[in-house]
Order: sequence, then C-alpha cells, then structure tokens
Amino acid sequence: MMSAALAGCSSDEVTYEERPVEAIYNQAMDRLLNGESELAAVDFDEVERQHPYSVWARKSQLMAAYSHYLENNYDDTIFTAQRFLQLHPGNRDAPYAYYLIAISYYEQIADIGREQKITELALDALREVVDRYPASEYARDAGLKIDLARDHLAGKEMEIGRYYLDRGHYGAAINRFRHVVKFYETTSHVPEALHRLTEAYLSLGINDEAKNTASVLGYNYPGSEWYLDSYALMTGEDQRLDPTEDQPWYSRMWKSVF
Repeated sequence: MMSAALAGCSSDEVTYEERPVEAIYNQAMDRLLNGESELAAVDFDEVERQHPYSVWARKSQLMAAYSHYLENNYDDTIFTAQRFLQLHPGNRDAPYAYYLIAISYYEQIADIGREQKITELALDALREVVDRYPASEYARDAGLKIDLARDHLAGKEMEIGRYYLDRGHYGAAINRFRHVVKFYETTSHVPEALHRLTEAYLSLGINDEAKNTASVLGYNYPGSEWYLDSYALMTGEDQRLDPTEDQPWYSRMWKSVF
C-alpha cells in the first residue's frame, strides 16, 4: 500500500490513499449492509476511480446507483445507472440498471394537482424495461407500475376536464374527457369520463351525442354509479335498487331509456 500527498494551492493537504480493489469494494459492501448507503456510494465510486478497468469497477457502478437510490437521491441514481448502460450496454445486469432508472422516476410522481412531466418520464422508462426485457424478473413489476402511471395521467386529464366543465368551457372539457376514453381506456377513470361527456353534451344541447355516450357508459359499466348519474341527467329520475324488483336498477334503466 502506498500513499501520495496531493497539495493544493492552500496550505491544506488532501491525502490520497491507493488501496487494493477488494478492500475498497468490501468496505463499500459493509457500509451498505450497515445502512450507511451514502458512504457506500462514495466507496463504490472510489473503486471505479482507482481501478477503472477492473471487473469490480463495473459492479461498483451499479452498486453506487443502488446506494444512491436507497438514499432517495434519484438524480444521482438515474445518472449513474445511465452511465453504466452507456459503458456496458450488453452487461447481464443491464435490466436492473433500466429498472433502477424507471423506479427512480416512478417514486417521484407527484399528486395530480401538479405538473406530470415526471410521470411521463416514468412511464417511458417503465415501458423500456418491459419492451427490452419482457422475460426478466423486473418486467412484471414494471408492468404493474405502468398501469398505475397511466391511471395517474388519466386522473390529471380528468382534473383539468372537470375544471373546464365547472366553468362552462364545454368544448375544452369534452376534449379532455374524450382523450381519457381514447388513450386511457383501461384505467379506472373511463366511467366518469363518459358521464362527464354526457353532462357536457347536454349542456351544449347536443342531446343525440349525450344519449350515445350514456349508452356506451350503460353498456360497458351498467352497474356503476356514474351510469346512475347519467341516467338521472337524461331522464330527471334518480333510481336505486327496488327490493320488490327482480332486476337491478341498471337493467330497468337500460330497457326504458336506451
């Protein structure tokens, strides 16, 4: 082991200690296991700095990214994982690097009241995991998160649409709700979007379009509260299940109106 003193312009002295790669890597792993992930990231970076062409350097790059992730340092995680992929695109751990990038975006998704650019980045990164490595252990979780991210984006569209609808900007509201129905058709927001479209069309006096939309809602979501609301808008009647009837309310409504 040898040491070299590096003197700066000031009188302060910084000591640089060259160590065997195994010693640095093992110290990093010990710190990681002890919950000192921030210090572990420093040590993993030191492995690459001192021994850039070793096998340990490749391992350390990805472990550094993981250490940053544990500290919720998402920007550092993404940067380090992307650098790993640039240097080692065919490495067997590439799927995990892509996954780290994706979940780092995903965990920064803000509530629907805020701008959703990060949600779109998360969705793109999650899709990349699924598209590149569909058989990997990370694809299933990425797929679930894709559904949640899409639902989040649909929720943002609904929020904007309701804002326009409440203020009488029916054309703008219709555009938002139709966007949800067309591009987020598998999300939980579609029944409400169809109901809001019915409401907007009626407000504009476009009764045939309102009836068609309510029919689509009734056909696809016959038991939903949103269909009940649309039925009330179309007929002026608010119905619930009649215990004396064998048929549910939505079956009676469908036959009587649509």
